[in-house]
Order: sequence, then C-alpha cells, then structure tokens
Amino acid sequence: MPFPATCPHCRREQPVEFADSLIHDLKCPHCGGRFCLFVRKHKFEVLFDLGTQALLGGYAREAVASFAAALERFFEFYVRAATLERAATRGQEFGEAEALLDRTWRHVASQSERQIGMFALAYLLREGREPEFLGSQALGADFRNRVIHRGYLPPRAEVEAYAARVFALIDRLLGELGEGAGHAELAQERAFAAHLATLPDAVVAVFEEHPGMFRARRFGGAGLEGLGAGKSARRPAAPPLTPTRLNDAQAFGQALRERAPLLDRLKSR
Repeated sequence: MPFPATCPHCRREQPVEFADSLIHDLKCPHCGGRFCLFVRKHKFEVLFDLGTQALLGGYAREAVASFAAALERFFEFYVRAATLERAATRGQEFGEAEALLDRTWRHVASQSERQIGMFALAYLLREGREPEFLGSQALGADFRNRVIHRGYLPPRAEVEAYAARVFALIDRLLGELGEGAGHAELAQERAFAAHLATLPDAVVAVFEEHPGMFRARRFGGAGLEGLGAGKSARRPAAPPLTPTRLNDAQAFGQALRERAPLLDRLKSR
C-alpha cells in the first residue's frame, strides 16, 4: 500500500511503498532532494491497514492474508514488549536485553507454531493466567487455513467477521500491555537512531506517525521517558477475554469507519 510522503525540500508529494524496516531513504523525483522518512508504526499495524484497504477495495481473500499476518506479527510485538519490560524491572541494560531477545527469536523466526508458544509463555508470565483465547476456533485458524492454504474464496461478510476477531484480540492485548508496550516502541526508536547516525548532513530526516486502526492505544498513553533499565509501569489488567469481546464486530466496525476516510485518501494519491 503506497502512502504519500511530502518532500521537506520542495513540499511536493510522492507515493512511497512501506519498507519492511519502516525506514525509507528517498530522493524526491521533483527537486532531487534527498531525505529519510522514519514511520513510527509497527509491522502489525501496517499489515492490518493493508488488510483494511484490501477489504474496502473488494479484495476479500487478499485481506485475510494481511489480517492473519498482522496477528502473527502482533504476537511477536507482545513477546518483545513483555520481555524487554521484564528485563527493565530486573535492571538489565536495554541493549543487552534486546540483543539476547533477537538471538533467541531467531530459533523460532520461521515457525509460526513456536512463535505462538513463546507468546503463550510470555502472556502467562506477565498476566499470571492462561491465554485461553489461543484456541483454534477463537483465533479463526480454520477459516484462515481454508483461505490461505486451500484456496477458499470467502464472501466479504466472513472476512469482516474474521477481521473483527483479530482486531478485538489485538486491541484487548494492547490494553493489557498498557505502558509496557512502550518498551517495544523504544526498541524501534533505537533502530531509527542507529540509522539516523549514518545519514550524511545533506539528508533531511523526517519522522511521521501515521494514524492506524489502533491509534494511540498502542502504547497506553505513555511517553518513552522512564522506560529505561530498572523502570517500568503497568496499568491494571483487563478482565479475562470472553467470546463476546473476542467477536466484537461493533468495535471493529467503528474503527473501520474512522479509518476508512484516511485509507480512501491514500488510495486516491
């Protein structure tokens, strides 16, 4: 999904495709000016927005693949946030904890089942209860597999129900993470800073935070200050997830209505 980027030199726009790192080294096709665009957004948010755009555009099957990928990447986001938060409470240096987490994640990076296992353990350690929402039916795994692996062509209504399920689960878990999610945000900022340090003086750095389906709730309203080693804050845990909340199509529909005008604007560029 391309998005419009404004050149800081001539103020004209150009379409840009999301980079996997969300770091975009660009050259303006109008004035030739060079700039680097850092998008403060996480991969699960980008993937969910891609699914939303596909759904609004009538590509129901393609939307399922993006929503499913968004959920998997959110599980990784949760593991990273919870692990780094736990390391901070023990006074471990952030860079050391992040490097150890990266080395550990490589063992499961290509296996979805093992990633879900890591998420289940991270949830248990953080919340002190079973992640009862990981059942195949609750996650819509059968529907996902029929679409992605068996070529099922789903009607839009079924895709909307699946999207609502994924949305509600991510939204609920973000609420439980609260300020703990800021540790994953800090990891992204450190990656941005490392790239920023390599840029020549002539390259202008631009930081943007694109509005998404999950909005500011991603980080529980917390700033990055106070999230270094040995410091952590948590909000009260949300009540256990129920089937009603898991299938909250109304909440997804409201978020979709809020997001749709922005996506239409992006599509028209």
